[in-house]
Amino acid sequence: MTKDDKIKIYNLLKTASDSLCGYASPDFAGEMPEFQDDIVITSSDSTISHINKKIAECKRCGLCAGRLNVVPGMGVEKPLVLVIGEGPGEEEDKQGKPFVGPAGQLLDKMLGAIGLYRDKNCYIANIVKCRPPMNRNPLPEEADACRPFLDAQIAALKPKAILCAGSVAVKNLFHSEEGVMKLHGKILDYKGIPVVTTWHPSALLRAPENKRPAWEDLKVFKNLLLGIVPDYDK
Repeated sequence: MTKDDKIKIYNLLKTASDSLCGYASPDFAGEMPEFQDDIVITSSDSTISHINKKIAECKRCGLCAGRLNVVPGMGVEKPLVLVIGEGPGEEEDKQGKPFVGPAGQLLDKMLGAIGLYRDKNCYIANIVKCRPPMNRNPLPEEADACRPFLDAQIAALKPKAILCAGSVAVKNLFHSEEGVMKLHGKILDYKGIPVVTTWHPSALLRAPENKRPAWEDLKVFKNLLLGIVPDYDK
């Protein structure tokens, strides 16, 4: 639905509500909400390269104003694993690539320890594709604005499994209030795709004592993958 269509519907509903009340309806008090065109991913642009081109053009939330580069994601087009983080940091914003700073170096080591590599069998993306100011967590409306892109990426990539890095990733993927402390190491299901959650690498850099339980999570994930593709790590 286009922005103009939404405005027309809003005005029709406001007129009808005012008419029923006989005065300005309190349900429509204040300024009109800011509407956006819906994101439509058609069959002709359902490849990951076309989706990422749409991401690069996006101005659906305020994060676009402060970005140096949009960070759609990177990896192979038919991955065994999709890794989902929260959002780009400073170095990612500079390079336009996910997980390339110190947390990215740790993520590569974590993945490599269980036979996963971004240039071989993984694709890495984030909940939001533009850097939040000061690396804060994405706001709900920012995550919601980016969600159609993540959904389209999942549909195009068709990963065999998903690894959520941190609470922001798992909470937003499942629209849940439960984060990494409750869900780490558990095998969840997202539309038929198995999901395991562990700590975000940046959280591990701040709290190294969680590296041991994170390693246990990765072992759970590796056993899951071996059940799907027995020789994936060869």
